[in-house]
Amino acid sequence: MKNGAQISWLPDGKRMHLHHGPIDLVIEIWGSGKAEAYQRAATRFQSVLQELVDELPDLRQPASNNTCFRGDIARVMNEAVTRYLPSFVTPMAAVAGAVADEIAQVISETPNVTKAYVNNGGDIALVLEGEAVMVTDIGGGIARATLHGRGSVRGVATSGWRGRSLSFGIADAVSVLAGSAALADVAATVIANAVDLPSHHGIVRATAESQQLDSDLGTRLVTIAVTKLHQDEVSAALDRGLRVAQSLGKKEGVLGGLLALQGQVRSFGNPSFSKRPIDV
Repeated sequence: MKNGAQISWLPDGKRMHLHHGPIDLVIEIWGSGKAEAYQRAATRFQSVLQELVDELPDLRQPASNNTCFRGDIARVMNEAVTRYLPSFVTPMAAVAGAVADEIAQVISETPNVTKAYVNNGGDIALVLEGEAVMVTDIGGGIARATLHGRGSVRGVATSGWRGRSLSFGIADAVSVLAGSAALADVAATVIANAVDLPSHHGIVRATAESQQLDSDLGTRLVTIAVTKLHQDEVSAALDRGLRVAQSLGKKEGVLGGLLALQGQVRSFGNPSFSKRPIDV
């Protein structure tokens, strides 16, 4: 279909690529039911973008418990972000994770699927059954997490000023493991926003709309450049983010994560994180 959803296979023949407008998914599925699961995922994907476009004006407004959305994905987005009020967030802070969750849900409902991932630009929803195991990089590649079907992690997301999303903060990367990709997406955004040195002269900021014409952040200032910081400055910025991260830990499905800035790392949650592979 012209200008519609594009569905193809990557060269390895194992991963499906789903693309429509700003949405870009890579999916891999294991198990004897994977052929059917791929088909179901592709079918569901074709209507995702239009559902979001239909409610986009409201999705770009500050999050509110009083807003009612029609679409399943939009409702998940709003439910995810309203858990983080009074932080300034719009439901768009959860869009990548919520889309990944929706496709993962379709896959998980297919018989004989043992595991799968839906990677939406680095925000990942997981399907893990029984003794299934999945390994993923976190913190911009500085650590690796081994996720188990018996565990609770079903979403991984990363945010920071260098990424495709805009950030109020200066974190190189904040990765969060959570019970869903939507929750991980918003938590990573909120924590990354908090990693900051608000009055530092070496941090360059510009309005969000000057960087992305359709940004839901409007005239709010986002980070576009960060100078080389002294180690004590790096530590202070990370500690600001860590305090926010710890306040989210052990509630609302936020299970742990990593904060990274100019060679320093902080972790929160259980278990602790390191630069070595870890099991969760």
